[in-house]
Amino acid sequence: MSCGMHMVKYILFLFNLLCSICAILLIVFGALLFSKVHTVEDFAEAVKTQQVPVTMIVLGVVILMISFFGCCGAIRESYCMSMTYSILLFVLMIGQLVLVTYMWLQKDKYLIIMGDVVEKAWQNRTRKSDYMDALQISMECCGRGGLRDYSYQGYYPLSCCDGAKQCNESNVFKVGCKQAFVDFWDKNADIIKYAGLVIAAIEFAGFIFACCLANNIRNYKRRSAY
Repeated sequence: MSCGMHMVKYILFLFNLLCSICAILLIVFGALLFSKVHTVEDFAEAVKTQQVPVTMIVLGVVILMISFFGCCGAIRESYCMSMTYSILLFVLMIGQLVLVTYMWLQKDKYLIIMGDVVEKAWQNRTRKSDYMDALQISMECCGRGGLRDYSYQGYYPLSCCDGAKQCNESNVFKVGCKQAFVDFWDKNADIIKYAGLVIAAIEFAGFIFACCLANNIRNYKRRSAY
């Protein structure tokens, strides 16, 4: 194989190694957000109510699987694995572009979905409070619609205050988590969309490199056969 193709092979290997590390971090972070599961019923409920961590775990597994084919195809100089990687990367890129387009054209519906995430987390707070607590700490919010949502129990959870040992009216977060979560995605929607386009462009470059490598491997094996 030519020096140029060897360079392409090493670039693809490093690219997929980096993707694998990101995928593992995505799986770990998603698993940390996921509630503790004790029974089959708990698992079914968690899958229904915690779409964000479940999506992170599934996406991490998919990226890890695709990166595996990319790394193996580059190291073993396998035409089959390189083409499989190219096809999977192309499918991932198309899916990502569809998602970005959906966010671009259906932003209002997307924000409603984000609001529903908080609604479901709030509905299941009695049995699965981990995710609601994580929302309140990360978004600096309290309750679904505001701090009054906890008036029925007579006190505020510690996750509603910024590192305080005691949570009361003076130091509790005033904003509701649904509004805070929707505002967060609304403010960062453009960043996510443009980042998605940049990542899709990088994936397209990886797709081209992988196709070139696979084609070079096939031609090299054909020439070696004579």
